[in-house]
Amino acid sequence: MAPQLSDTGDRAVMSWIEQHDEHVTVKMAERTTTGWSEARPVVSGDFLMVNSADVPVVRALPGGVLVAAWLRENGGDDESYDLSVSRSTDAGRTWSTPVTPHHDGTKTQHGFASIYPSSSPFTGGFGLLWLDGRATAGESGSMMLRAAQFDAKGVQRGETQIDARVCDCCPLATAVTSEGPIAVYRDRSADEIRDIAVSRLVDGKWTPPRTVHRDGWKIEGCPVNGPSVSAEGARVAVAWFTGVGGNGRAWAAFSTDAGRTFGTPVRVDGGAATGRVQIRVLNDGSAAVSWIESVESRSQLQLRRINPNGIRTTSIVIAEGMGSSHPRLARDGDGLILAWVENTRGSTRVRTARAVPIS
Repeated sequence: MAPQLSDTGDRAVMSWIEQHDEHVTVKMAERTTTGWSEARPVVSGDFLMVNSADVPVVRALPGGVLVAAWLRENGGDDESYDLSVSRSTDAGRTWSTPVTPHHDGTKTQHGFASIYPSSSPFTGGFGLLWLDGRATAGESGSMMLRAAQFDAKGVQRGETQIDARVCDCCPLATAVTSEGPIAVYRDRSADEIRDIAVSRLVDGKWTPPRTVHRDGWKIEGCPVNGPSVSAEGARVAVAWFTGVGGNGRAWAAFSTDAGRTFGTPVRVDGGAATGRVQIRVLNDGSAAVSWIESVESRSQLQLRRINPNGIRTTSIVIAEGMGSSHPRLARDGDGLILAWVENTRGSTRVRTARAVPIS
């Protein structure tokens, strides 16, 4: 269960969870020219937290280093867990002693990690963003978005707050533009408007959040439906789900200035979206978008190509019967890789498919 895909350049890496009774193993494999590499364990034990939305991630960095993040129990309740981070310099055969990017010591939620490769002043290192619940320890605070930087040796070089009030359990996403990292996430206003916000790392500081588009979705609880972001140079594409008016819709918006501003959103779905969007910018400036759509009471994983001017290709169905699955999408050379969970006769497995974008 719990697949996650990440891509850096021509390297696509997938991680997932295998569970037998109380014993949990996080595994990973790397995409090669002939298929998937040998599956290798990252971490294993009965202390790992399992969550279909808040999943482990393994990210390839330039130079061959792999970075992994996963959840571990911290002695609190089911809504309480910590993040662990580890590095591998030998293609995942061995991993460094795990460290924790947060140091508050509270028995609260720390999860939904997103990893990106960093540049100056920590060239060769990486950045990590996560949702942090330390302020909720007294039951009156809000979930926040925090970030940490690690140098090329895996040593943490700082921790900061990006946003003091965000949606509790919507996955976030990061990408790297020609001007630096960008993060997208579901924000949360004082009157429960939960639209998608963006922040950029500029001169070592995260910019104040700006809304990608003012949907005005007011919802009292977390929809567990986060955004996706992809970047190539200064071109950025963001996809998200909204339920304004009780109607599910998937949207995408494009930026040509590294995420400072975004154009008019493009409707992605065919009329009955349930979300779980993923997006990847393609070489010609268009983007591939995947999402879950409800068709005749059956959930479908669909994929289509969209352009900033609103032109869309006909969508194709990748798989059906998604249930609670959170499908993933990544670049794979000149193509795309999709991953999702398939439930067959009560057992689950991770399936993947490859698609080649066409006009």
